[in-house]
Formats: sequence, C-alpha cells, structure tokens
Amino acid sequence: MTIISAPGSSVPKVIVSPEALSGTRVAVLLSPTVLLALAAYYFIGVDEGMTSVFGNSMVVHEWVHDSRHFLGFPCH
Repeated sequence: MTIISAPGSSVPKVIVSPEALSGTRVAVLLSPTVLLALAAYYFIGVDEGMTSVFGNSMVVHEWVHDSRHFLGFPCH
C-alpha cells in the first residue's frame, strides 16, 4: 500500500490496493457473515416449536424469548 500526501496538506491520502477489495476476498468474508446472520434470525425470529429444527420443543424459543420481544418479533 502506498501513502501519498496531497500537495499542501499535512494529512496523508491513503490509496487502497485492488487486492483489498477483490471479489474473492469479499465473498470469503461475506459468506460466513450472511450464514451467521441467517442462523441468528432463524433462532430468534422463526423458531417456534412447530417449525423447530429440534422437534416439537420450545427450548430455543424460551432461551431467546426476551430478545424476541426486544427486537419486535411477536410470539404470543
């Protein structure tokens, strides 16, 4: 990375290298982030017992019950 100062300025201007924003790097960083966000959304907002991946159980629902209300998800 090269740091260049603008003429007459004491603040350096930073030039971002193309490798820092490559499509592969963005995909590698964005994919796990999206998967974790979808998993959190499912467990906090959708998991209701009948549609639970853990069977007909309300365990996950009860664990995240207060956060459901805080985030505005209706549950009862």
